[in-house]
Amino acid sequence: GIDPFTKYKVERNPPAFTELQLPRYIMAGFPVCPKLSLEFGDPASSLFRWYKEAKPGAAEPEVGVPSSLSPSSPSSSWTETDVEERVYTPSNADIGLRLKLHCTPGDGQRFGHSRELESVCVVEAGPGTCTFDHRHLYTKKVTEDALIRTVSYNILADTYAQTEFSRTVLYPYCAPYALELDYRQNLIQKELTGYNADVICLQEVDRAVFSDSLVPALEAFGLEGVFRIKQHEGLATFYRKSKFSLLSQHDISFYEALESDPLHKELLEKLVLYPSAQEKVLQRSSVLQVSVLQSTKDSSKRICVANTHLYWHPKGGYIRLIQMAVALAHIRHVSCDLYPGIPVIFCGDFNSTPSTGMYHFVINGSIPEDHEDWASNGEEERCNMSLTHFFKLKSACGEPAYTNYVGGFHGCLDYIFIDLNALEVEQVIPLPSHEEVTTHQALPSVSHPSDHIALVCDLKWK
Repeated sequence: GIDPFTKYKVERNPPAFTELQLPRYIMAGFPVCPKLSLEFGDPASSLFRWYKEAKPGAAEPEVGVPSSLSPSSPSSSWTETDVEERVYTPSNADIGLRLKLHCTPGDGQRFGHSRELESVCVVEAGPGTCTFDHRHLYTKKVTEDALIRTVSYNILADTYAQTEFSRTVLYPYCAPYALELDYRQNLIQKELTGYNADVICLQEVDRAVFSDSLVPALEAFGLEGVFRIKQHEGLATFYRKSKFSLLSQHDISFYEALESDPLHKELLEKLVLYPSAQEKVLQRSSVLQVSVLQSTKDSSKRICVANTHLYWHPKGGYIRLIQMAVALAHIRHVSCDLYPGIPVIFCGDFNSTPSTGMYHFVINGSIPEDHEDWASNGEEERCNMSLTHFFKLKSACGEPAYTNYVGGFHGCLDYIFIDLNALEVEQVIPLPSHEEVTTHQALPSVSHPSDHIALVCDLKWK
């Protein structure tokens, strides 16, 4: 039987990893951000140790010999690095070697069982200079409390990057391996973490990319994020935890809000007069993500951060106008009725150049009913309406020559619109030079992970 005097140590709910994964593709010079989930613990209280192979392939068993009989014992083939953080950035000296992560889950009080994880792949050579390397020289440190470094970036959804159409028609100039998700994620993680931003608004974010790549990478650099799905991809907003907490979320889908929210009753009444335009507007799945952030240093300071990706079709100018009218009415409701007087930062891929009706509407506060964009549906279906909105907005990064550069098109489609009454621009981080953008013909490329370019600026409260 059991010895009645044996003492058992019973651990209730010890910290434990429920998930632990290394990326499938690792490159020298790019941060390796393991995906991890814990129960009864948190990453900040856990311990991490990184190892690399002593010599390439040392841990590989001989062909045909079961690993248990392999002469090289795996323990002898790893050398400890001096990195004891969650993120490891391999150097050129690590090329050709595999990595190993030893981690112990903790909760601040105690530790659970350690786990080890070996990379399936060896460290590869990186692409050399990337388009964002030069930009990072301007963003080496996190900004002081008075500033809000803001990024808006369409990161190109995997859903669209890997289609046959993309490979052969849209981006035929891009090396196929550079369109693969595992490759692009390395570049996106390095680019975003290097901006040391306070607020990041992303478009074309695949759900899995959000949870498996962006959350682990940005969390390791002090940012937390929320996600809003559209159909196959969606929007993500990240904020720096030391500066902001998330007070509330007010996301909408444009067609649902337009149909059912009394806020847009007047606009819907105008639209009903144009059945074919109405039908097209209500078919679009575009969404608006709205997050209210509160300063951790001064709880009276709050900002409304909006993020969207408007309908893309070149002939859809009138659809974008209506989507924008819905967006601005909704943001007005959040920033005036729910949180009176809070400043607005409105980021996104608006699929509209500065010469369009949408841009005119945003900047000037109104659009006349005879604007040519109302006819973009074809002359027989002009939906003549005048719209107004009550904000004073400006484009924080101005009107760059382009923010999207592909083989068949380049133009400025992305903006960070700011509330002129409450915010001002401290500095705009320069975009990559034309030479950098066109080194490999167009975007995306081996040195740039998207067909868009990130907008980055430092804003400050007035």
